[in-house]
Amino acid sequence: MIPDFVSVNVSAPWPVLPPGIHDASLEEAAARFATTPHRAWLFGGFVRAVEALRFAGCSTIFLDGSFVTAKPHPGDFDGLWDLNGVDPYALDPVLLDFHNMRAAQKAKYFGEMFLVQLPHQLGLLPFFQKEKFSDAPKGIVRISPSPAHGATI
Repeated sequence: MIPDFVSVNVSAPWPVLPPGIHDASLEEAAARFATTPHRAWLFGGFVRAVEALRFAGCSTIFLDGSFVTAKPHPGDFDGLWDLNGVDPYALDPVLLDFHNMRAAQKAKYFGEMFLVQLPHQLGLLPFFQKEKFSDAPKGIVRISPSPAHGATI
């Protein structure tokens, strides 16, 4: 379940998720965050990225950025994906293209996906769990693309 937004700091422009990693299915994330036509369009790009990662064997994906805040019109989404178990030959090469501020990812998926190898690179997760204007702790959403987690694509 995705908790309600909270205000974390007076300098944070929008309420955010409370600190922690919040598990959700794609359906739960869609119901919570794809609430306007623009947000639904962004979420469609995220779902396509999840499909590509699932095809390559990815087991854990995190959804973050202003998309998972109360910001009315986020510009994109940010995400992380665990490279453990991913077949590099089945992976969409765009997900490994970080050139030009990840322009290819933004063009294809409407957001940015960063890779992490858990549990070895846990340092990147805390970075994504900081509100960028105040550095206050905030939450992130973990989505398992596996049908066993309850997510259907």
